Formats: sequence, structure tokens, C-alpha cells
Amino acid sequence: MLMTNGVFAQDADAAAGEKLFKNNCAQCHASDASVVVGPGLKGIEERRDFAWLKKWINNPASVIASGDKYAVELYEKYNKTQMTAFPSFGDAEIKNILAYVKASNEAPVASAAPADGAAQDAPQETGGGKFFNIVLVALLAIMALVLVALLAVLNLLSKISGQGEQTGGGISLESLKENFKVLSANKTIRSAVIWLFIILGTKATLDGLYGIGVHQGYAPKQPINFSHKLHAGEMEINCAYCHTGVYKGKQAGIPSASICMNCHNAIKRESPEIQKIYTALEKDQPIEWVRVHNLPDLAYFNHSQHTNVAGLECQNCHGEIPKMEVVQQRHTLTMGWCIDCHRKTDVNAKGNAYYDALLTAHNSTSKESMKVEDIGGLECAKCHY
Repeated sequence: MLMTNGVFAQDADAAAGEKLFKNNCAQCHASDASVVVGPGLKGIEERRDFAWLKKWINNPASVIASGDKYAVELYEKYNKTQMTAFPSFGDAEIKNILAYVKASNEAPVASAAPADGAAQDAPQETGGGKFFNIVLVALLAIMALVLVALLAVLNLLSKISGQGEQTGGGISLESLKENFKVLSANKTIRSAVIWLFIILGTKATLDGLYGIGVHQGYAPKQPINFSHKLHAGEMEINCAYCHTGVYKGKQAGIPSASICMNCHNAIKRESPEIQKIYTALEKDQPIEWVRVHNLPDLAYFNHSQHTNVAGLECQNCHGEIPKMEVVQQRHTLTMGWCIDCHRKTDVNAKGNAYYDALLTAHNSTSKESMKVEDIGGLECAKCHY
């Protein structure tokens, strides 16, 4: 429980407050006394009462317009940068955030551990499944035969060279022609050469087939030199602040210029790159960001299903975005890559009653943890319909 200026916040959840704070507040405020864009929140429950804080969080513009002395002073002090309104936040959400701020200043707060099965390593590429493995083994066996044939050729050439040295002269053109005829007449060598061409042709064909539609490593030039390493890495801005749909909908969403201006109406305004944002706003035109991760239209993917329900981190699919100066597609994003993840990933069933009956049925027939494939994660209609 949390006492906030006489308001007894029953069941205030600091862990839930941490998630809300990092997703919505951390871009402008620190939980301690340090200043980011706005003031640090340490001791905020002592400076303002709960009723004032709720009005301010829900509609800061209204509080400033009312002439509230504290609100106006705050607005003037921080370069007239108006805080983003959060009208959907009710008493519970605000009390949870206050509980997290209070707890984080009383003792170090360990980051909330992901739910069971949520923290999965990024799945590794399988290379095309069992069929490809069989082909690979067969090619290795053929290569071994080619190696044996090449050793035989080397041995024969060594004998020819030895004969030339014994006669005290070099190898004549005629002798080379004769030896070539001998080599070409040898069935083992002839087969080795044929198989070598077959192997090279097969490999080139498979590489070409598996490369169709795969854009791993794609890193297009963007209209504005936006650094994820700076914003998501050094500044620790949560992905959901700019990609607002990542926890709520099918699409993660592309940030509008107005989201950029929440910070850049006061920060680095003179930068040539930031001026591009001002130009877009003046012309009332969107910034034409180039999409990096493209799935075919025939494949259905829902961000919220993976981030909110499954509890997966963005890095699972997108790689270490906080370390990328220029974002690129790190994984293949092929069907085999997705299926491999469904085979290895535990279902995040903790605290979700939807899975109770499925867990009971699964546990009655298996001692292994329930994977995504056990609840239909490999069915074609899950992604193609």
C-alpha cells in the first residue's frame, strides 16, 4: 500500500507502475531528482496532492490555462514545454506510477522479471529444415569422394613430375597432352569433376531459392538521420513511446512529427536534421520514413499478440536496436525462422486464465512445458488465411 498525502492507495502495484513509467514517463522524467526534459519525480507525492496530480496528468494544458501558480511556474521554468496529456490514466494507473517512484527512491528496484517463457533468446535460423539437412549430408559425402579423387590426381601428378626429374628435363607439351588424355580416361576422375560441377550448381540453386524474399541485412537510408543508438540506447526511450501501437495493435506504427516535437521543440532545435521535422510540420506533410522490416501480404503478424500477450521483447525479432546507429533487418524473418521460434518458445500462461484449460489438457499427456506449437502455433491458418 502507498500513502499519498492522505490518499490511501490500496493495492498500488509498483511493478505495474514501473512498466507504465518506462513506457510513458521516462522519456521526459527521471524517477529520482535528476532533470531530463522535465523535473525529476522524487518526492512528487509530497509536493503535490493526489487530486492535483491526477488533473495535471490527465490534462496539463487545462491546469496551466486555469492560472494555477505551480503549473505556470513549471511551464515557464522548462522552456514552455508542455507535458503530454494522458487522459486515459485513472486513479489506479497514477497510484501505481507513484508507488514505483516512491519505491525506486527507497531502495534499488530490480527490473521486473519476465513471465515464464517470455525471455526467449532470438531463435536461430534452421537452414530450411530436415530436407536441407539431408541434402547437406549428401553433399558432404560427395565432397569426400571428390577429395579422394583429387588426392589420386595429386599422386599421379607427383609421379609424372618425378619421371621428369629422372630424365633430367622438364615436362614437355606432348607429355602433358598424353597425361591429360590418361586423366580424362580415368572414370574416377571424370566422375569427380562431374560431381564437383553438380555440387556447385546445386549449392548456387539452393542459395538462390532460399534467398528469394529474404532481406537480412537491409538498412535503407532514411530521410532524417535518426539514431536508435542514441534514443533507445543512451537515452533509454522505450520503443512504445514512438511506436505507439507495439503493445496495443497489429502494427507497431511509425512516429508522427508531433511525437518528435514533444522533445525537440526545446532540444537541439538548431540541428539541420531537426529542422527537417520543422519543415515537415510547416508544409503539413508526413516524414517519409522507409520501412525496414517487410513481411509479405500473405503472412499475418500481430505485434500485440507477441509483445503484450507473449511478453516478448522487441529484440527477439529486431535484434539489439539500442546498439544500432542505423536500423537494419538482423534476422531472416522467413517462415522457417518463425516456426522454429514457435517450436522452442514456452507459452506465457502465467496469470492468464485463458490458458488454464489448455494447460490442464497438456499436462495430462506431457511432462514438458507447453510450447506455442502445442496450442496450434504450427497450423497454416494461424498466419495464412
